[in-house]
Amino acid sequence: MIRIVLAEDQQMLLGALGTLLGLKEDMEVVGKAGNGEEAVDMVRRLNPDVCIMDIEMPSKTGLDAAEELINHPCRIIILTTFARSGYFQRARKAGVSGYLLKDSPSEDLADSIRTIMNGRKVYAPELIDVAYNTPNPLTEREKEVMKLVAEGQTTKQISAALYLTNGTVRNYISSTLDKLEVSNRIAAVTLCKEEGWLD
Repeated sequence: MIRIVLAEDQQMLLGALGTLLGLKEDMEVVGKAGNGEEAVDMVRRLNPDVCIMDIEMPSKTGLDAAEELINHPCRIIILTTFARSGYFQRARKAGVSGYLLKDSPSEDLADSIRTIMNGRKVYAPELIDVAYNTPNPLTEREKEVMKLVAEGQTTKQISAALYLTNGTVRNYISSTLDKLEVSNRIAAVTLCKEEGWLD
């Protein structure tokens, strides 16, 4: 019997997934978590074979939880709507066994769980395309500036750290916003993290 913990903040989806997997003769849902913090706690407490979790959850994201459980024998499967390169790369670094998309047929999920239990990894085909077809548009200097923006540093702090004038830092930030077609620093940092462009 494959013992499974589910982590999903949308209660309806959590219930549906639990019911769906509970119908499989070789699977048993032993825990349901509403956020990443609960998921980590349940995995440590219940020692399931598999933990299936969403990425965007309150208190701790699925990726944060996966990173925290990197040395736990439980196999982690990310089940998300986001086919984003940065998320996928981060999940792979965290050692997840699977990264699947929510719009896949439900039977695919059960088959993927069985494949993963046999020691193989399963990634949604769309992710392979995304991972290798989204080139980083930022120059090395723009990346340096955006990393410091992501850390919450001000223009003045960034100019001091990189030995640039305030005006030059503002120009780098402005050109980055234009390239990424976003209107502010927060949106730029979010997009860069999702795509893995600051690594």
